Amino acid sequence: MGTKKKLTPVGVWHYVRLVYRSVLFLLLVFAYIRYRYVYGEPFIIGLEKMPGIIIFVWTVYFIEMVFRFFPSKIESPGSQKQFARNYIKTGKTEVIIPDNNAVMLVALIWIVFNGIFGMLHMIGILDDGIMILLCGAYSVCDMICIMFFCPFQSWFLKNKCCGSCRIYNWDFAMMFTPLFFVEKTYTWSLLLLSVALLVRWEITFYRHPERFSENTNGYLKCANCTEKLCGHKKQL
Repeated sequence: MGTKKKLTPVGVWHYVRLVYRSVLFLLLVFAYIRYRYVYGEPFIIGLEKMPGIIIFVWTVYFIEMVFRFFPSKIESPGSQKQFARNYIKTGKTEVIIPDNNAVMLVALIWIVFNGIFGMLHMIGILDDGIMILLCGAYSVCDMICIMFFCPFQSWFLKNKCCGSCRIYNWDFAMMFTPLFFVEKTYTWSLLLLSVALLVRWEITFYRHPERFSENTNGYLKCANCTEKLCGHKKQL
């Protein structure tokens, strides 16, 4: 039998985020049911009567995104390859990113998918609360994609792992897409910061594509991985 592989600090951090994101999502679901069906008032109005919850949830995700702008040893290599300090020259010059052609397809599918929810919101079938719950569900699904199964990786991008993922730092922008339809300062501020994170990622990619290719950046080699989720996934 093979030796059981232990979780790395990065893997542990993933589990921590999965737990608290799941708890936050369940609390939001509970609050939605309570206000929408027990008290008979819009969820967003009930939520704003408890500003402490809004401040707490906003702060959690704001801090997560701010940390993504800087190098970190406990973040996934998938998000850290953009930084110059993590660029390990292999001696090769050909930038090979096989999943780059599928990026626009993923973006189009995501926009259309969320556009359907947005349309339902605009005609009054879905309320602001559902759009917020959708973000909560996306936040949990984001961790499931990283830790267990990612449809974008398996069906579209075909990248070997999260470490080499071309769209890793799109996650927050994708997560908060539904907030575009919720016209509140605290929702749009999260959305704008997530878009800034995505834009910074894309600018870095086009200025320094060599950092995103395993052929030119040794940081993306399996031997240098600080995540080791591939071995963990096989055990699961």
